[in-house]
Amino acid sequence: MKKVVLAPSLLSADFFDLASALRKIESSPAGIVHIDVMDGQFVPQISYGQPVVKSLRKRTSLAFDVHLMVEKPETMVDSFASAGADMITFHVESTVHVHRLIQHIKSLGVKAGVSLVPSTPVSQLSEILGDVDLVLVMTVNPGFGGQKLIPGCVEKIRLLDSIRREKGLSFLISVDGGVNNETVASVVNAGADIVVSGSAFFNGDFKWEY
Repeated sequence: MKKVVLAPSLLSADFFDLASALRKIESSPAGIVHIDVMDGQFVPQISYGQPVVKSLRKRTSLAFDVHLMVEKPETMVDSFASAGADMITFHVESTVHVHRLIQHIKSLGVKAGVSLVPSTPVSQLSEILGDVDLVLVMTVNPGFGGQKLIPGCVEKIRLLDSIRREKGLSFLISVDGGVNNETVASVVNAGADIVVSGSAFFNGDFKWEY
């Protein structure tokens, strides 16, 4: 049975005390810190940027997946790689030259991920699945924590897992949005390798059994 990795999202942490948030993550079974970067354009809100990531990097050895929910992510990947990202995930909806950006991220010594909003089909990734390290399936519309998982998005996870098996590919499948005690089994059973949890992890009694 494969091991599924828990990746708590700092978006739901107390921004006043991110050090305590990191300690909570380190004391949990988590293996990745999910860091949502918002620019107020691709999504309505603004979160935090490179200086925060650089400061957090000094506090933990856990892997950082920096999720760029921004327009023109190609203008930011170098600085986030320098700030300490281990993975940089960007949205295919946010840039034209997806393949080129994947290759550039990898040239920085960082793993490259792509993400899909709920309205974007898996077919949008057909040309680059052999190049990416990770595919992040958004199971809510990005930009706000505490939303309910959109059930239809779970089918994307299942489809990606099927394509991966059929073609012998090695990308990881990550899932973000509305994952809690009631929904986590559905995304894991569909084929997720990484489960992002924000509100349920920081505000609830999220039970991790994977």
